Amino acid sequence: MAALGASNPWSHRRDGLIEVFAEYNNMIRVIGATILLGIIGWIYQRLKKAPPPRICGSANGPPLSSPRVKLNDGRHLAYRELGVPKEKAQYKIILCHGLDSCKDMDLPISQELMEELKLYLLVYDRAGYCESDPNPSRSVKTEAFDIQELADKLEIGTKFYVIGCSMGTYPVWACLKFIPHRLLGASLVVPIVNFWWPSLPSALSHHSFEKFPKSYKRTYKIAYYSPWLFCWWMTQKWFKVLGSEGMFLDSDLTILNRILKRPEQKKVLQQGEHESLHRDILCAFGKWEFDPMELTNPFADDKGSVVHMWQGSQDRIVPIELNRFIAQKLPWIQYHELPNYGHLLVHEPQNFEAILRALLIQ
Repeated sequence: MAALGASNPWSHRRDGLIEVFAEYNNMIRVIGATILLGIIGWIYQRLKKAPPPRICGSANGPPLSSPRVKLNDGRHLAYRELGVPKEKAQYKIILCHGLDSCKDMDLPISQELMEELKLYLLVYDRAGYCESDPNPSRSVKTEAFDIQELADKLEIGTKFYVIGCSMGTYPVWACLKFIPHRLLGASLVVPIVNFWWPSLPSALSHHSFEKFPKSYKRTYKIAYYSPWLFCWWMTQKWFKVLGSEGMFLDSDLTILNRILKRPEQKKVLQQGEHESLHRDILCAFGKWEFDPMELTNPFADDKGSVVHMWQGSQDRIVPIELNRFIAQKLPWIQYHELPNYGHLLVHEPQNFEAILRALLIQ
């Protein structure tokens, strides 16, 4: 039996192992901290400044090929006029294109129909798209005043109609909030929904949100909670961002392939994705200046004017249950649900004609 106080070899070995494990843990912490700092530093470098836009008409930017108006803040909006001359038109509509689109979007309407309706149709490039200057201060609210200034600069009259398609519907919501006195009517076609509007029931919003692929959910969350991270997120290569797999019907894909083959599509993002796509998503899914669910009927005193909402029953991009709920809570919106159609329903001639006739001919 060892004498009391004598050296214990197992004790020394245990102490040695403890020291080795302690050094190993410290080494792991140092390596982990180094990697983390490296990632943070890399992200910081990417976040410091978004890529500079290639302004149309500038020395290093794309050439100008479309008419434009100059706004009061110095920016320019490019536009396209269709239909009959505005001086002879009975109806005047300003149309807002969606995400990754522009004034040259594929509109399935004939000159004959526009002449029958005596329709003047004004389609413009929203800020940062195609040939319209970027707007670093872009918000939901600024989109409404871009539309108002465009109408004034082109002298189309004190009142007009607005139509928004998909991502182009948040400018229409903004018009209903900030310039309702300028409107004769409005159509929201497959309108996007911000899942964080305060008046949406949280359970319904959560249920709809969870149906989306992880790539969509991550992107929308970052746009809302961490907009400062968004430029990095949209350009990183580690995670998928807004993949289209499974989000479109076969009929949608046929239309989408047709759109992507149009030569005009090459110009949509020519000034930079950050100034067009990124800022668009940040506006749509970021924090709004108002809650659309709290809007009152802008045409309560004008029985001839109305707001329409159009939804495809098979749409996978827009949560149909949320738009049904919105239409129920805002009874002054006339809701139209088209069976068996997906997100790109506006590109079908019979649908676009129905949208126009419902808006214009009460």
